[in-house]
Amino acid sequence: MSINSVIPILAEDLAVPLRIATKRTVLMCKPQFFTVVYRINPWMDPALPTDTSLAVAQWQTLYDTYVGLGFDVQLIDPIDGLPDMVYAANGGFVIDNQAYGAKFTHVERQPEGPAYMGWFAANGFDVRVPVETNEGEGDFLLVGDVILAGTGFRSDSNSHAELSAIAGRPVVTLRLINPSFYHLDTAVAVLDDTNIAYLPSAFDAPSLAILQERYPDAVIVTEEDAAILGLNSYSDGYNVVIAARAKDFERQLRARGYNPIGVDLSELLLGGGGVKCCTLELRR
Repeated sequence: MSINSVIPILAEDLAVPLRIATKRTVLMCKPQFFTVVYRINPWMDPALPTDTSLAVAQWQTLYDTYVGLGFDVQLIDPIDGLPDMVYAANGGFVIDNQAYGAKFTHVERQPEGPAYMGWFAANGFDVRVPVETNEGEGDFLLVGDVILAGTGFRSDSNSHAELSAIAGRPVVTLRLINPSFYHLDTAVAVLDDTNIAYLPSAFDAPSLAILQERYPDAVIVTEEDAAILGLNSYSDGYNVVIAARAKDFERQLRARGYNPIGVDLSELLLGGGGVKCCTLELRR
């Protein structure tokens, strides 16, 4: 079956919308140098041991899953001394062949910005060097023709206007209030061009009101599933790759006609990242 084909459903499930899988092109970075030696989010604890070989094996499962779904998976070389480079989503935001680079908040990750911009340039993207602090697709999520943009912990709200001018699309600002959900992609999952899932408690009241108005039929994820970064997932419109332990999220996705695929990235969770953190979409 073509991955761009309509997924069939049973007659008794006619109330469930048809979902369409669309081939994706993504950028990933092998966690060859992954470890936790500093603390820049609540998930990180340098006192806890990390297993780099296990992180690589779990990442490989994610890579293989994407390849199995027919994705075009591009790779950027990891750099020794940049253990968080595996979280490729933070490396920029790519749309219409324009790559808006990242400008990281914490000094430990700041060298990642030029590294990713160098890769974008070498691979034919129109690189836009950022003026404002932002952490790429960690805080910028495309839903149809609208970009949801997070602020509160990492990306400066001024970067939202900067991206809007580059992308030529409306950018909707959402303020995060829980430090455990410090990037937007830990609190919102984009399921397709019109549907999302999210955790209400991650947002301030005005932002929550925006989400409720724009997405009245959104999947509301439990605190338990969010607490293992269940929302840090990646969808092609039908297949949704999620944290293997996010069982209620899995149930809700199946009920909506999606095909959830669980993967275990428990070792990378020690650095505060999951499926989406490891996945940067490349939109030509």
